[in-house]
Amino acid sequence: MAQRYPDPALYVYEVERRFKEGEGGSLEILKSASLAVWAGQSVALIAPSGTGKSTLLQIAGLLEKPDAGEVYVGSRATVNLADDARTAIRRIDIGFVYQAHHLLPEFSAIENVMLPQLLRGLSKREAAERASGLLGYLGLGERLRHRPSELSGGEQQRVAIARAVANAPRVLLADEPTGNLDPHTSSHVFDTLIALVRQTGLAAVVATHNLELASRMDRRVTLRDGKVVELA
Repeated sequence: MAQRYPDPALYVYEVERRFKEGEGGSLEILKSASLAVWAGQSVALIAPSGTGKSTLLQIAGLLEKPDAGEVYVGSRATVNLADDARTAIRRIDIGFVYQAHHLLPEFSAIENVMLPQLLRGLSKREAAERASGLLGYLGLGERLRHRPSELSGGEQQRVAIARAVANAPRVLLADEPTGNLDPHTSSHVFDTLIALVRQTGLAAVVATHNLELASRMDRRVTLRDGKVVELA
């Protein structure tokens, strides 16, 4: 009997995305682009600016619909779902980390990580316990009550990572998550991110220009002529 592999946690299948340009013209960004990522796997997305990295992440994260193709989260097709169903999947199954941390300045580190859990319906006690555990795992156990302005850039980004995985999503999407950090801090934050992916079984796609950081990930892909191409 042939071995049956589990479904990918995220499967972007032959998606196409084009934008209107001028009178009657269009600019094709993605052309039958496909990417499958399994639980516990980290994938570096390396490509020059303007090639569609952010568009691919937006589509994978259900923030934007493709012109053609499908996006599977788990085994569930999502493109034709109603907006409220897509929002529910995005809230529970997908975590986002951006170059800017977007922490709420009036809240402490632990409160920032609790917030998405409270929105999901967890009790304050449950949310606090999980937030404390995540922040402790990321080396911020002594900084729980500090507000973003009292944290370093690397600490703020680790809080953003904890917030992104607070609801135990299937998928983590990160767009240049260490782009604003110095090399030493960037390396430390990146290592904690990859360790968290492997520890929790997340499927992670990380867009980065840093080839040294990308080399630490399980796979590396690029965008070429609108398609996802695997790199050695």
